[in-house]
Amino acid sequence: MIKHPTKVAPLKSYSTQVLICPISEEPDPSESRKEMPDCGEDTSYKALTKTVFKVMGGLLLVLCVSSSWVGTTQLVQLTYKSFPCPFFISWFSSNWNIIFFPLYYSGHMATTQERQKLIKKFRDCHCVFGNEEGIRLKIIVKRTATFSILWTLTNYLHLLALHKLTATDASALYCCHKAFEFLLSWMILKDRFMGIRIVAAIISIIGIVIMAYADGLRGDSVLGVTLAVGSACTLALYKVLLKKFLDNWQLGEAAHFFSTMGLFNFIFVSGVPLILFLTHVEHWSPQSSPPWGYLCAIAGLWLVFNISASGGIFFTYPILISIGTLLSVPGNVAVDVLKHDVTFSVVHLVATCCICLGFLLMLLPEEWDSLMLSFLAALADQKTNNHGEELTECNVYTCYNKANGAVSIP
Repeated sequence: MIKHPTKVAPLKSYSTQVLICPISEEPDPSESRKEMPDCGEDTSYKALTKTVFKVMGGLLLVLCVSSSWVGTTQLVQLTYKSFPCPFFISWFSSNWNIIFFPLYYSGHMATTQERQKLIKKFRDCHCVFGNEEGIRLKIIVKRTATFSILWTLTNYLHLLALHKLTATDASALYCCHKAFEFLLSWMILKDRFMGIRIVAAIISIIGIVIMAYADGLRGDSVLGVTLAVGSACTLALYKVLLKKFLDNWQLGEAAHFFSTMGLFNFIFVSGVPLILFLTHVEHWSPQSSPPWGYLCAIAGLWLVFNISASGGIFFTYPILISIGTLLSVPGNVAVDVLKHDVTFSVVHLVATCCICLGFLLMLLPEEWDSLMLSFLAALADQKTNNHGEELTECNVYTCYNKANGAVSIP
């Protein structure tokens, strides 16, 4: 059998594109990470920065709220020495709310590039009274009158209470509005029932009763506590109705509302101080003019308090605004003790502590119980992990000693 050798014919021509296959080079993931910025870290950094600025701004607002309220209550009592006219002080201070919207518009023009005229911006914020077109003056007056009456009653009753009580007692009883606000929200707005807030309301009421009986049923003490509690009740009703009809509003709408309410007070309530003057209920000598310096200082501080408390919630956490209101109590205590030489009895201190404790319990969030349980569970897991790590270290140490011929019990 003859074997024929196999011959392969040589390729005369070939293409380098056929023999050479291009290899796609994959980019190095480390290089891509270097070229592309980390979006997650950038977002978290921005969120952290925003939170820090929000907290720092909140702390400044806490100081502003507490100091302005302390200054207002102390100046009112100083004014009473020469000008005991609480309704005139309330009316004069409420008129200053007209400045709220011009101040907002000035800040808006200074911080944004959109240049809108004052009238156009005022109309843009007009939806606080309704979204329908062509809102009539009758509707505006009707929606403003209720809040203006409650506002006037709150301020007037609080000023009457300051005429009978110390600034510390009046500011402590002012904080009771949180308890009444919760009860009214539960009945009117059908808010969630919370046992801890019921307990807080009971503690606040106990503090009110103790303060009323602190001075042995004196006429001024009981009357002053009654007036202060009435002021807290009207303030609570004012806030509940504000939540019901004007919820989820913006800063411009809030400024529009307060300026409109100040204008309503100037137009429709101006006759009441005149009537009280002519009937000698609130009368001063025509030869001696009112202390306009004190009155302007009270109105200015009250305006700062209203702007900080009502407008501050758009820039920081609302709980910080509430804490600022509570801090006015120790602030007034310091001023009363150091400047006015007021001596507080143990019963007064117990009553004030009860009211402040009830106020703090009211600030607990709705899901405070689940948050507390989660925190306790995480704490228990951390203790279990730490105990397991200690047992592991002990076992390793024991085995090592056995290997070396000695056993050591740690």
